[in-house]
Amino acid sequence: MISITKEAGRVQLILKGESIGNDMFFVLSGGREHIGAVAMGIYDTESFRASASVISAPGHREDEIVLRGARKISAVTHCTTVFMAGIHVENITPEEIQIIVKASEEMIDELIGLLR
Repeated sequence: MISITKEAGRVQLILKGESIGNDMFFVLSGGREHIGAVAMGIYDTESFRASASVISAPGHREDEIVLRGARKISAVTHCTTVFMAGIHVENITPEEIQIIVKASEEMIDELIGLLR
């Protein structure tokens, strides 16, 4: 199991993951845990590209984080990746959203470095 923790303003983000056979599953959470969005990334061995699809709960904005995360991880690992996120901060500001998105991207990049 992989676990990465990072402070992002008023919230601590936790990225956990593990292998499921040849595939991978990751959860990014912070604040009050919940499921906000889920993406599946798939690597195409014919085109040598990764793509991803996302499902998000109404009113949630984690969709861009999970979409990019699933695609980036699948591109590097060449395996199917499920990436789920649920981050909740009461009365969040636009600046705090930017801090959380930036921290999430840094965590995904750190994760990719560990997976290489």
